[in-house]
This record gives sequence, C-alpha cells and structure tokens, in this order.
Amino acid sequence: MQNSVMDSPQPKILVLGATGPTGRLIVRQAIAQGYDVTVLARSAEKARGLEGAALIIGDARDETVLRRALKGRDAVISALGTPASPFREVTSLSTATRALVDAMKAEGVRRLVCITGMGAGDSAGHGGFLFDRLIFPLLLRKVYADKDRQEAVVRESGLDWVLVRPSVLNNKPGRGDVRALTDLTGVHGGTIARADVASFVLEQVRGDTWLRKAPLITG
Repeated sequence: MQNSVMDSPQPKILVLGATGPTGRLIVRQAIAQGYDVTVLARSAEKARGLEGAALIIGDARDETVLRRALKGRDAVISALGTPASPFREVTSLSTATRALVDAMKAEGVRRLVCITGMGAGDSAGHGGFLFDRLIFPLLLRKVYADKDRQEAVVRESGLDWVLVRPSVLNNKPGRGDVRALTDLTGVHGGTIARADVASFVLEQVRGDTWLRKAPLITG
C-alpha cells in the first residue's frame, strides 16, 4: 500500500543530508512542528545535535540502507550536498538520488522534496554576474553537472516530486518572506536564509502548489 502524506496527522519523514547546515534546520523545524523524523547519516558522531529524530546509520547511495530508513515513512526530503569540486568529476548526488528513487518505489513512498540550487536546469544563467561568471565556472561547474543529472532522475521518477532551487544561501535569521518563481525573466541572483529554505521545503511535504515543478526560491 502506498503511503499518503495527506492521510497522516503527523507526517513521517526521512531527511537525507540532515547533518549539513540546511539539513539540520529542516530537522529542527520539523520536530518543532510535530513531524516524526528519521535521518540517515554516515555516523552517530555526524548526527550529534539532531536529538528528537530517529537515526539510521549508512550511506545514502545504498538502496538497502535507504529501504530500511524508508519503512513507515510518508515523504522524503533530500538536502544532500557536496563540496565545490573544480577539477574532479562529481557523481554522488545523482547516484544517491537514483538509489533513493528505486528505494521509494519499492517501499511505496511517493512524496519527494529535493533541494538542488540556483544554476540547475533552466535556472542556469540567473545567478547574477559574480555567480554566473566566476563562482559557477571556476568552482561549481562539475557539481552542477551532477545536480542536472540529479534533477533528471527526479523528473523521470514518476513520484510526487518538488525540486527546490535556493538562491545563494546565508546563515542569517529567517525572514519568513520567500519568493518562489518558475518564470525567471529578469531574475539575476539573490540570497536566502537557510532557515527560510527549511520552512519552504517543509511546506512542500504536504502542499501541492509546486508539485512536479522546480521553483527558484529567494529572499
């Protein structure tokens, strides 16, 4: 039987990338809102500070581990990231997402909210001069090539997905004022607080406004 987020009074979510700076905020906000949260992390040490969430230890690229983590879940939030890689090819994001999609199908979990970033897909070229001309080509080109592959895996999954593309992230307090756009005419850059990204992402666990769409979000 497929799990339905809408039928669950207390959404049961799996968060990938929970030990990163945005992932931690997602977990904390979800717990504060009464979500039943499971996180997948490589070690208990990395997951320190995520009290209140159930912990599964393992590699996000391992479908067997993912299936175990997905048991009884209604939805998945992927906040997976990878460091800038100017020279080495990046494949971790698309590999993990491919394994995740297969595991979700096997376990009957349909809702996937996946964070990629401004510069992925048709948002490329909308980051502003510094991002588009210097940061992206010098530091992020290989990372975003894999984000593009990751987005393609999600789009072709047949799941109930939302791709979330934040503008440049900052660690300022959340403002509660998020602009979500798919028409990027005239958009050239922007910044957004990680806390606001976390709030927007959690809204997509149950909301259908952006279902099967890829909004760019900015402050």
